[in-house]
Amino acid sequence: MRIPLAALIGLIFTALFFGAALFAPLIAPYGMAEIVGDVWEPPSDRFPLGTDSIGRDLLSRLVYGGQTTIFIATAATALSFVVGSVLGFFAAVSGGWIDQTLSRFIDLIMSIPTLIFALVVLSVTPTKIPILIVLMGLLDSTRVYRLARAVAVDITVMDYVEAARLRGEGTLWIIFRETLPNALSPLIAEMGLRFIFAVLFVSTLSFLGLGVQPPQADWGGIVKENKEGINYGIQAALYPAYAIALLCISINLVADWILGRTTSLKGGRG
Repeated sequence: MRIPLAALIGLIFTALFFGAALFAPLIAPYGMAEIVGDVWEPPSDRFPLGTDSIGRDLLSRLVYGGQTTIFIATAATALSFVVGSVLGFFAAVSGGWIDQTLSRFIDLIMSIPTLIFALVVLSVTPTKIPILIVLMGLLDSTRVYRLARAVAVDITVMDYVEAARLRGEGTLWIIFRETLPNALSPLIAEMGLRFIFAVLFVSTLSFLGLGVQPPQADWGGIVKENKEGINYGIQAALYPAYAIALLCISINLVADWILGRTTSLKGGRG
């Protein structure tokens, strides 16, 4: 299998980001919240990216911030796909009033702007990482539900699904043995896009002060902590923005390649 250059570049950078997140304590020169210098020191041999608004090593903050951001985005994306795909398949296989009830409820949730919904919930609940993951996962599962149901509706009219019904197989068998294996390709492609959304979403929440709380680092929080430095020509707030952009582009390149190989969406193009 020949991988296009763009997809290969995306895979390399994605692997680097996830590797850095996995081995953050070994890579970061200093501790996450360790004050090691003066405020907004310029880049030097001791501090390759300089220091932040209170004298912490910016490179170390970026590495640990990437670990937090990627962990939250990965966990939220996994939760959204488990909940959304199972409910979407269940609605498509069951049909009738179950399908209508679930679909109308999802429409109701999707009619509320996601960011406003999250801000309202986080303003009355403790801002902890498990709560962030559950909230983001459940909100994003509505989009996954729509895709999973749309794909499953096409699959459930196939002959092999009808044959399984005639054999007397139950709903769970049809979902996990007949529908899921044939819906994996579009779902995997969509997973990359949902992961990008999760990275941007958790960074937005942290920038607004309702995401990851200090002194724990995440990329959106680092932008918030150092945004005043932009007025003085200090780029500390821009480094996490570059990291977010590079990660999102890398994931998008990989997702686009997978989408291009998805036979159910591209008519069998390999």
